[in-house]
Amino acid sequence: MRWSSLLGLLALLVVGCDESRPSSPPTAPPRPEKPATPAKPAATPLASVPWRFPEAERVVALGDVHGDLNATRRALRLGGLIDDDEHWSGGTAVLVQTGDVLDRGDDEQAILDLLARLQEEAKAAGGAVHLLNGNHELMNAAGDFRYVTPGGFRDFEDVSGLDLTDPRVTRFPLEQRHRVAAFLPGGRYARRIASQPVVVVVGDTVFTHGGGLPKYAPQIDRLNAEVTAWLLGGPPQGARVVMTPDSPVWSRHYSDETGPEQCALLEDALRALGAKRMVVGHTVQKTANAACDGKVWRIDVGMAAHYGGHPEVLLLEAGEARVEREKAL
Repeated sequence: MRWSSLLGLLALLVVGCDESRPSSPPTAPPRPEKPATPAKPAATPLASVPWRFPEAERVVALGDVHGDLNATRRALRLGGLIDDDEHWSGGTAVLVQTGDVLDRGDDEQAILDLLARLQEEAKAAGGAVHLLNGNHELMNAAGDFRYVTPGGFRDFEDVSGLDLTDPRVTRFPLEQRHRVAAFLPGGRYARRIASQPVVVVVGDTVFTHGGGLPKYAPQIDRLNAEVTAWLLGGPPQGARVVMTPDSPVWSRHYSDETGPEQCALLEDALRALGAKRMVVGHTVQKTANAACDGKVWRIDVGMAAHYGGHPEVLLLEAGEARVEREKAL
């Protein structure tokens, strides 16, 4: 699929969107265009993207922060992961951030840079930081900037090394082009988030932004690899995850409703992945909570200023899950 076709498809998302949360992507992509030239030889197999990691004594899960640096810092302190100077203090703990760092707030570059630094510091201390891509990261890469604030566009004006002459960039207004160039596939920040999978498993827990349906369980290797290759500027197959309503970054199957049907789907997905529970963001909850007998935890608590929420994190220790909340003032 050419970039013009992909951007045209994503433009359909704007129609009838709910400003409170993105509408689902189109249910069916357009029919592929016929190649104008003979088919090329098969592409080199995609590189494997690590997504299974060993059990850790302490795992901290952090949901959607949507451009709010203050909320991000507070949540990291709540989880015991940073000190007063914002350096890693979590020792061998593992942090999993389930995506949607981008959009709705003005501090995105600072949050991305903070998390990248903590990733290196945690590794040096024997811990780990696993960052996931949510639907908003991939929407930016696909040229969908309708949830970016004016400050969010200005935030990337100081990023160097951007190609502002790229036709994918020049179709946007001048004041938006630095951000566009930073996140379109092959751009500086697109390459940064290319290392972030859409699904990871730590020990017996699956983490993903929206939710993982059973049919995706056998596809996670390929899905992670395709998204990474696309963000690096490679084949556009990875963009399909942005357009598929039930993909791991868009699904709300375990968040909007959790009746017997949804819990049965969850059981099948966990069984296929050899996991005990799933942790998801994407759908704002009044407070972090569990459903389906504790087999799914919903951790998007709208902590960003856009939603007026308060930071919470999910702690997994000794095989048990519990929520850590800020104490009321």
